[in-house]
Amino acid sequence: MDLFRRMFDAAVASAQPANCLPPHLPVPPRGRTIVVGAGKASAEMARVLEQHYPAPVEGLVVTRYGHGAPTTSVEIVEAGHPVPDSNGERAARRILDMVGGLTADDLVICLLSGGGSALLPLPAPGLTLADKQAVTSALLGAGATIAEINCVRRHLSAIKGGRLAQAARPARLLTLAISDVPGDDPLVIASGPTVSDPTSFADARAAIARYGVELPGPVRHHLEMGLDQLAEPWGDYVLVARPADALAAAAAVADQAGYKVVSLGDAVEGEAREVALHHATSAKGFLAGGEKVALVSGGELTVTITGDGIGGPSHEYVLALMLACEGNSRLSGMACDTDGIDGATDAAGAWFDAGTLALAAGLDPLDALGRNDSGSFWAALNRQVVSGPTRTNVNDVRVILVDPR
Repeated sequence: MDLFRRMFDAAVASAQPANCLPPHLPVPPRGRTIVVGAGKASAEMARVLEQHYPAPVEGLVVTRYGHGAPTTSVEIVEAGHPVPDSNGERAARRILDMVGGLTADDLVICLLSGGGSALLPLPAPGLTLADKQAVTSALLGAGATIAEINCVRRHLSAIKGGRLAQAARPARLLTLAISDVPGDDPLVIASGPTVSDPTSFADARAAIARYGVELPGPVRHHLEMGLDQLAEPWGDYVLVARPADALAAAAAVADQAGYKVVSLGDAVEGEAREVALHHATSAKGFLAGGEKVALVSGGELTVTITGDGIGGPSHEYVLALMLACEGNSRLSGMACDTDGIDGATDAAGAWFDAGTLALAAGLDPLDALGRNDSGSFWAALNRQVVSGPTRTNVNDVRVILVDPR
C-alpha cells in the first residue's frame, strides 16, 4: 500500500494549482481583471491566483460541495455535482452577468477544471434545471462517456459551447484549465464554455438515442428544433495540467522503487470491469515473462448501473481486476480518482494485494461486482484510498504491480 499511496500522492501533487498555475498567469491589463470559473479545482485555482497575481481581481467561481478554498476577493460558490442544482444555476447566471459590459481594456481569466460542466447548469431558454438534471442522471446511469454527456449538456445550455466567451467580448479572455478528459480536448473540459463547439444538435440527439434515454418533452423539442450556430473563437486557452503529467509523476515513483514502467495509455475509456479484464491479461503476460513491471494508466472509465450498491468506476475496476488476477500473489493493483472522490463513495479509490482475498472470507466479491457494490466491499476490507477532496482533478490513476519475486 505504501508504494500505491506514494504514486497517487505524486500524481495529485503534479496537478495542484499551487504547482502548475503561477507560471501561466498573465500581465495585468489597463482595466479590470474579472476571474470566473468552474470545477472541482476552481476554488483552489482562485486562491492561488489571488496569491500570485500582481493586481486587484474580482469575480466568482463555482466548485463542488466540500471543495471550497479560502479567498479574499473572488467569491466561492459551492454547488451540486455530478447532478447539477440550483446553486450552480444561479452561479452560472451571475458569471454571465459579470463578464457582460466589459471593455477591450479589461481581462477575463476563466479557471476551469473537471466537474465544471455540472457546476455551470444554466439552461437554454425554454428549459429548466429539472430538465437538465433528469437528462444528466439518465446518461450517467446508462454508462455514457463524458464526451457524450457534455455534448448533450452543451446543446441544452446558455453558457457552454463558447457562449461564455461570446458574452465576454470585447474584453481579453484567457482560459487556464486543468484537464480531466481523455485527449485533453478543450471542448470537453467543463463542456467548453470558452471554446467554439463544432458538434451539432444531431450529435446530441444521437448520443441520447444510443442509450435509449427518455427525454422530458421540452428537452426533446429543444433538441429537435435547435439550430446550430458555431460561435466564433475568442480568447486564449492554456492547459496548465494534464492527465499525462500526473501519470508521469506516478511513474517516476515506481521507477525509483525498481519497477520497469509500462504505460497502458493516459486516455483509456470504457466500461470499468471490461477494461480491468484487458489490463489483467497484460499483467499476466508480463508476469509470464518474469519482468518486474508497474503498469500505469489514466483516462476516465464508466459504469453501467444495474444493481443497487455503492461504488464508482475506480472501485469497480479494482474489484474486477482482483477477480481477473485469480488470487495470484505476485499481482496487485490500485485505481483512484485524482479529485479524491470516486463515484458515490467518500474515497478516491481502492487497492488489493496478495493478502486481500484471504481477508475477504465471508464476503462475496462476485456478488458485489454484480450489484455495483464495490464501494461497500472495499470499505469492509479497509482497502480504500481515502484522501478527502484534493482540490484538483486530472482523472484516474491506475497501477498494476507485477513482481515475479
